[in-house]
Order: sequence, then structure tokens, then C-alpha cells
Amino acid sequence: MNIFTGLMCQSGDLLSMKVCVMCGGEGTRLRPLTFERPKPCIPIVNQPSIRHLVSHLSNLGFCDVVITLGYMAEAIEGALGDGSLFGVDITYVREKTKLGTAGSVKNAQRYLEEQDFLVVGGDHVTDVNLLEFYREHRRRHDITSIGLISIDDPSEYGIAEIDVTYQIKRFKEKPAPGEIFSNLASTGIYTCSPDVFDHIPAGKRYDFARDLFPDLMEKGHTLTGWLARGNWTDVGSPASLRQAERWKLQEIPYTSISGDLTMRMANIQGPVQLGESFSMGANSRLIGPVAIGQGTTIGDNVLIGPYTSIGDNCVLRSNAKIFSSSIYNRVTIGRGTTVSGSVIDNDTNIGDQCSIENNTVIGPRVVLRDRVVVHSRTRLWPEVLVAAGTAVKEHILNEKFDSGCEGS
Repeated sequence: MNIFTGLMCQSGDLLSMKVCVMCGGEGTRLRPLTFERPKPCIPIVNQPSIRHLVSHLSNLGFCDVVITLGYMAEAIEGALGDGSLFGVDITYVREKTKLGTAGSVKNAQRYLEEQDFLVVGGDHVTDVNLLEFYREHRRRHDITSIGLISIDDPSEYGIAEIDVTYQIKRFKEKPAPGEIFSNLASTGIYTCSPDVFDHIPAGKRYDFARDLFPDLMEKGHTLTGWLARGNWTDVGSPASLRQAERWKLQEIPYTSISGDLTMRMANIQGPVQLGESFSMGANSRLIGPVAIGQGTTIGDNVLIGPYTSIGDNCVLRSNAKIFSSSIYNRVTIGRGTTVSGSVIDNDTNIGDQCSIENNTVIGPRVVLRDRVVVHSRTRLWPEVLVAAGTAVKEHILNEKFDSGCEGS
């Protein structure tokens, strides 16, 4: 946190700015990555994504943070602690049952009802100036304002039609073909007046987009849109997860090395972040932006391309090639194996001469024997074993884990 932010969080009107971060969902659309962690704890550049969000909010002056918890709450608390490392004060509020988005905020009402507050999803990755959004809402005095952003395919979001004054005239959640009257998608970021609590039932599952907004409009309340500028995603799919990490890797300003580095006749083109006890063999190349954790070993003739993150204590054997991928902790990549645009979870072992194609997600503790080809857009559940020479053309599930990947 910079000095200016620290001063904002200690003085004046900005002292009281509050934000509610919703972290209750199970993240089923990102399985197998969310079987053993909540979605806000999926690593982005080797950090739980929720840390990037809270740091961004802190830098904008939102230093009073209320976090609603559901699925795997302890992991989120462990990632953030009391918030002091980020210059914020965090209050955690747990849900006993699933309450939906608006219901979860209602459950935290006692911490939010004193003044206007911001609402953000815990899986959001963004650089949008939400302070500007908050100030505009306070100027207009509406019951709630909705952050909107133009996207190419809004069918998986709530969409809004606005007039020249930004008043929302229509709102439709997840429109079907023929119903997409706008490409302004709701970011799931809202600014609310405390009066909004009068319209959210207590102890009941209730959503902002599906329930609250139509009800408010039917009752004649004015809902205002705010047009966001910048990067935003809700990390709802492997593709959006990779895009979010690309944004964060682009923020690496220069090459930084923590601790000792062992290299011989290798080449690094920054920017890169390298952790402690990193070693790289002869004739290997790193082309940034790249982030690599501590204790990772790279063999000879390895090529690691831009927009790649590699976690702690990984082993990349000779002649491996990694392009625009996310490799988590303690992963082994065999000799001559190529990984492209994919996500590989903890403790997975990939054999020699394998090909992992674009938009693949491989869960934790998976074993791929030699010469395996994994086709694009394929997911492998935790702990599966793939025999040598196999071509994986569809998802491989594990009966020990739930098979669904639809929903939140």
C-alpha cells in the first residue's frame, strides 16, 4: 500500500468507505480447480486471486472490507487474515445456508447499514476505478447503481439498456438469442444505499440480478448504470481465468529475483519474477512476462513463453516448452512435453513427449504417462491416471468427486 492510500484510509470521508466482497459460491464452473479451494483462492500469478482484488480496493481507499463467506471459508480467511497486510480492516460474515448474492449482503446488514457501500464479487479481477463509481452513485442518490461493461458475448450475464442519463430502462438476466437487446453486461459490481435492505428478505435465497433489480424497477425505483472502463472479469471459466492472469502478468514492471539464482548459458528476456532457489539449465529461455515461484528447477533447452506462471517446487525437464499457461505448485513436466494455454493444478506429474493443448484444465495429483495427447477444452478430474500413448478427447472424471461443472 502506498503512502497516499494510507493517508486516505486514516482521514476524512474516505475513512468510512465500505465494500462488501461476496465469497459464498462453490465455483463449480471452474472444476476441477475448485474441489479443494474456493474460487477466490485460485492462484493468479502465484497469489490467491482475492489478494489482487483486496489490494486494488485498498489502493482506491476502500479500507473497511466486509467479506461474506460460504464454501471453504477457512481458506479465504487464511489468504487474507485480518487485512492488515493490505492496509484494510476485514470483517468476516458466514452464511449457514446458501442465500444468493443479495441474501448474503443482507446477512451482513449490521456492518453495512450506516452509509452507501460498494458490492463486489470475490472472484472479480479488475483494474476499474471503482472509487469513481462510488462517488458518482453518491452524487445521484439512487437506491442502487450497477457497474456495466461492454463485452462481445453477454449471454452469460445480466444485460441492461440505458438512456442518455444512464437510467436503466430494461434489465435481463442471462438472455437467450433474440433477447440480447444490449451488449452492456452487469459486472456484478454495485453501489447501494442502505435503503436497499428494506427490499431484500432476510434468511431467504435472493439474488441481485434475478430478484432484486426487477422488483425495484417494478416498484418505480430508479436504477442507474455506470459505464466501466478498463479490465474486468469474474473468472467464471478457464478462459477468463487465463485472461485475468495475462492482465496481471502484464503489470510486472521489471525483472526481479528473490534469493539465489543458478543459470548456465541460459537467456532471460524480462520482465520476469523469480523466487528463491531457482535454477535453469543450459540453452533454456524465459521470455516475459513470466512469474516463477521458489525452488523451481528448469532443465536444458527449455522454452517458456510469455504470459506463463509457474508455482513453487516445480520441475521442468529438458526440451519442455510452456506457452501462456498456469502451472501451480510441485508439478513435474516431462522431457519434450509441450503445454499451451492450459492450467495444471498442484502435484500433477506429466510424462515425456506429451502434448497438452489449449484451454485444458488438469486437476491436482493427476498422472499422465509418456506420449499422452490431451485435446483442447478438456478437463481431467483429480487423481486420474492416463496410460501411455493415450489421446484424451473428452473430460476424464473421478467418481470420488462430483461430476458437475455448471452453476456458480
